[in-house]
Amino acid sequence: MIEKMKMVHVITSASAREEMLKGLQDIGVMHIAEKQNADRAVIERYQSVADVTAALKSHADPKKTKKQESLTEEGFVREYATVREAIDKKAAYEQEIVSSKIEIGRVSPWGDFQPSDVEYLRKQGFDFHFYTFSEKDYQEAASSEDIKVIKLGTIEKSIAAAVLGTLPPTIQATEFVLPEKSLSELRQEIADAQEGMKKCDDTLTAESGYYAAFHEQQMKALNELKYSEANASLQGDSDFAWISGYIPEVDLDKFKAMAAEKNCAWDIEDVDEEDTQIPTKLRYTKVSKLIKPIYDILDIHPGYREQDISLWFFLFFILFFAMIIGDGGYGLLILAATIAIHVKQKKLTDPTFLLYILSIGTIVWGAVTGTWFGMESAMKVPFLRALVIPSIATYPDSFGVTSTQTQFAIMKFSLSVGIVQLVLGKVLAIKKKLAEKDLSLIAEIGWMIAVICMYMLSLNLVIGEDINLKPVFIGIGIAFVTVVLFGGMTPGATFGQSVKAGLAGSFTTFLDTISCFSNVMSYIRLFAVGMAGVAISQSFNDIGAGMPGILVVVGAVIIILGHALNIAMCFLSVVVHGVRLNVLEFSGQAGIEWAGVSYDPFKEVK
Repeated sequence: MIEKMKMVHVITSASAREEMLKGLQDIGVMHIAEKQNADRAVIERYQSVADVTAALKSHADPKKTKKQESLTEEGFVREYATVREAIDKKAAYEQEIVSSKIEIGRVSPWGDFQPSDVEYLRKQGFDFHFYTFSEKDYQEAASSEDIKVIKLGTIEKSIAAAVLGTLPPTIQATEFVLPEKSLSELRQEIADAQEGMKKCDDTLTAESGYYAAFHEQQMKALNELKYSEANASLQGDSDFAWISGYIPEVDLDKFKAMAAEKNCAWDIEDVDEEDTQIPTKLRYTKVSKLIKPIYDILDIHPGYREQDISLWFFLFFILFFAMIIGDGGYGLLILAATIAIHVKQKKLTDPTFLLYILSIGTIVWGAVTGTWFGMESAMKVPFLRALVIPSIATYPDSFGVTSTQTQFAIMKFSLSVGIVQLVLGKVLAIKKKLAEKDLSLIAEIGWMIAVICMYMLSLNLVIGEDINLKPVFIGIGIAFVTVVLFGGMTPGATFGQSVKAGLAGSFTTFLDTISCFSNVMSYIRLFAVGMAGVAISQSFNDIGAGMPGILVVVGAVIIILGHALNIAMCFLSVVVHGVRLNVLEFSGQAGIEWAGVSYDPFKEVK
């Protein structure tokens, strides 16, 4: 559920402002309203420490269990300077390599020569300039008695030539600016820079033993940054200092105790109904908290006044993941990787637990459809065969069922999952509006009728089920009229005004009614993406198995790489399709816009 927030104002004497801020930081429950930027020097320090810490982490050798060394403040300053110098030198070397490569690309068509030789000739009175001409312009220059030109060769279909002096403006040509260094010098410069980069990397690798100490300093700098933000957000005068923020209602006692200890005055009030910056803090259950890693990856938050659909999001995501990955063999690989992660971490984290559930769900779906690494021969194994539900089998011939029947069955299942989720979304929306005594809930009922009718229509059009379409179209008509009449209902407006607003938006409602069909049809992707994954795995199996004789090793490599690629594509499909169905289709029906502000309390980061 979403924690209820209160707006809190706290005030103290100007001389005790730091003590008040320290107290707020210690309890760590206030999300500061209208937070200001930290001092520029503090921001730059944090960014610099974060950069060097990241550099050390990237250069740490995971194969070596080198004991992390601690540092005193003076030692950190010394080692920081060493690491910072190595990072800056490496960046300079990288830029030098890029510049040299660009110059080589410009100069190489003219060959390897010493620019100093040309400068020597110029000092001797031979003012040579170099140009590239078109054939026509070169002939014009060569035929002129006033121009002394020497043809050197061709560069990309243009004629390269040396001219004593400069060309008159009447002749079109592109002058080649002499480089400061020869090609051999530029190549040596790159080699020297690469050697310098290696030394910098060696320094960073050696310094990575201090990573823990640097990370500790990074956290210290981060806390200084957050404190600076809070300090900049304080308001006051010569006598008083005050600050406002949001605190979860359940944490008010903690705040009051701190205020009493620090001799601060305070005021607590309900959040403003018009306030759009109220942070959202979710209180997860033991089950719904498993979806938090997905929320964090996607960086999505429901609005403060929206509903918490974490549990439903989690349950449907498991099913979507299993259907899109679709292969029990892949599920076993994910499970094995999860076990390895669990063993390495030596504790069960929420992301690891989530992977356990997702992998098991995938194994179950692969078992009931008979999909194991895309191998039809798996159906010759009695145990695996016994787990299959014939009507949705990937290989229907093994069960005396036609492929059309199984495809239609999975399509129907996909659409049925969709209608369950979409109707659930509408039920949640109706429940919310019922609690708010919002009459527009009748329009939500109308939308629910429309969604159900579109589901019946999709079964008829896509699968060819024998459905009487007359009541379906009547239902769509009733839904349309209901939405038009009640969709404009808003608190504070009269019934007549609301109906008038609904009628004014009737064309938009008509288009939205049609889009209900596409919302239902979106769930067919669960079937399509799953089948595409199976087809890809089968293709790689066929290619690998078709390799004759000694090429069997190549075939094995093709199969392994092919399945690895397919797994990666399946994971991408989960993000593109599985998450979309939850974040767009389902959330849209439930009225969730994911436009919330994340709860970020002022506290010490450890």
